[in-house]
Amino acid sequence: MIKIVLATNNKHKIKEIKEIIKDKNFKVLTLQDINFNKPIKETGTTIADNAKIKARSVRKYIKDAIILSDDTGLEVDFLAKAPGVYSSRFAGPGCTYEDNYNKLLKLLNDVPWRQRKATFKTAVCIILPDGKEKLVIGKVNGYISFEPRGKNGFGYDPVFYFPKKGKTFAEMTLKEKNKISHRKNAFLKAFIYIKKIFKNKKDC
Repeated sequence: MIKIVLATNNKHKIKEIKEIIKDKNFKVLTLQDINFNKPIKETGTTIADNAKIKARSVRKYIKDAIILSDDTGLEVDFLAKAPGVYSSRFAGPGCTYEDNYNKLLKLLNDVPWRQRKATFKTAVCIILPDGKEKLVIGKVNGYISFEPRGKNGFGYDPVFYFPKKGKTFAEMTLKEKNKISHRKNAFLKAFIYIKKIFKNKKDC
């Protein structure tokens, strides 16, 4: 069985990712499972940079597994693509999810619907046991709602409205969200890449 280590301690992310990566040939582990408890400073200027930083930090600790790390950013057109790489700390150090999306709503106060376009992006860095790296990006377009809606999900989900469903991400079930989300798109690309690599190795 091939081990995949998710380079995150975020329980919400872990739950979503495990729903996406379902294959009996792969065992999905968390940082807690491998006893990795070192702090990782996300000093990158892009979400891709941060994904690489996290994956490389865990790679130094364990080398016989596939490392998967991600970073996600919300880009709002009206705010010149902010909060972007600073999405998780938009409202400052120690902020909560609610603090972040409330700051966003405040900045967009009185901004009309047509100018509230936003894109969720997830960058996933893959490091294979032989050290080879691969980066993939997943994204989904939507709008920032005028107020929080829904109780599910996390982060900016209560204010990210997906027109095709007529719901915010927080109004969707996990199953609904995982069919369309940025994280799903990115991790599905990563998993397809991983399966292709190992299939090719088996065929050699």
